[in-house]
Amino acid sequence: MAWRSCCRLGARLRKSPAWAQVLGRRGIVSCIDPSTGLTEEQKEFQKVAFDFAAKEMAPHMAEWDEKEIFPVETMRKAAQLGFGGIYVKPDVGGSGLSRLDTSIIFEALSTGCTSTTAYLSIHNMCAWMIDTFGNEEQRHKFCPSLCSMEKLASYCLTEPGSGSDAASLMTSAKRKGDTYVLNGSKAFISGGGDTDVYVVMCRTGGSGAKGISCLVLEKGTPGLSFGKKERKVGWNSQPTRAVIFEECAVPVTNQLGAEGQGFSIAMKGLNGGRINIASCSLGAAHASVLLAQEHLTVRKQFGEPLSSNQYLQFRLAEMATRLVAARLMVRNAAQALQEEREDAIALCAMAKLFTTDECFMICNQALQMHGGYGYLKDYAVQQFMRDIRVHQILEGTNEVMRMIVARSLLQE
Repeated sequence: MAWRSCCRLGARLRKSPAWAQVLGRRGIVSCIDPSTGLTEEQKEFQKVAFDFAAKEMAPHMAEWDEKEIFPVETMRKAAQLGFGGIYVKPDVGGSGLSRLDTSIIFEALSTGCTSTTAYLSIHNMCAWMIDTFGNEEQRHKFCPSLCSMEKLASYCLTEPGSGSDAASLMTSAKRKGDTYVLNGSKAFISGGGDTDVYVVMCRTGGSGAKGISCLVLEKGTPGLSFGKKERKVGWNSQPTRAVIFEECAVPVTNQLGAEGQGFSIAMKGLNGGRINIASCSLGAAHASVLLAQEHLTVRKQFGEPLSSNQYLQFRLAEMATRLVAARLMVRNAAQALQEEREDAIALCAMAKLFTTDECFMICNQALQMHGGYGYLKDYAVQQFMRDIRVHQILEGTNEVMRMIVARSLLQE
């Protein structure tokens, strides 16, 4: 009898509004309202992003995760709304929006599928790097097709032997006439094998950061190949593979910036990348708070809704408080980066550290509030938790973020 009662309860809970429907109900003003403090224009494109997330992403996120589908056509639909080159200049097809605008959009999209939005953020970062550091010929060659997402991009910095110590990378690029010949490999590359454009950091000079340059490679280049598709805990709607270079010849004209400038370009890309990935964490946490709120009102124990339990009320309040604090920190850092302030690098590191840690705790607590149901893949909360766990690792581990902040303080 107990098992039958449990099955009946599970069936009733599964009939509660699907995540796409929960996401669609955003009209209620609340203390966690992500539109608070925004301009009317920002509210408009935030609404567009939320609507796209609810209609085009949320209904499919579980399937994309389970079947490991890379939803290219959905991302191209997002690009039609201007989300393929959000902070790329308009003359090459970009939307020309600010870092704060970008954060607002990625937070909203991430409520529909965090994994897919995280790839979009990496693609945007690559397009921005080419737009910012490329010459006019390079900008007009690569950026229009990236902004439309006709072509997709991958960022290639990490190697099997150089993760946090990125300046020790070993992939070599030897100059031979009007080409560079690359040898080496990159690890954990988002989109690797399925994307078309690879922004690669490689060693053209001596040891250390000053010996690194940045090259743009296109899929199909002889000598460019890919490892097996990695099996991951989350981020399953985007493939991850090693990118391998074996006597891979790349024209010198594909070099971004000057020789030896590659590490600086990579780090400037990552400053924005940290804001982007923190914004994706905000979206997952916001979604998880809404899911927890919904579950507490539906689920009953001891004859009362869970929402009447003061302990759970307090935990929900803590989750909401952490979410709003993290959002404010991210938006402050985004504004500092846009203004090119001296404290921008440290603020981006702070925002990434605080937000990815706090948002993971929020998602994990939301899962706990669901009890055993939170551990079932029928419930979206577990996917948000799995998808943002890696945000504490990539774009610079949170341990490295602490180093950046401490170094900034101690150098003052």
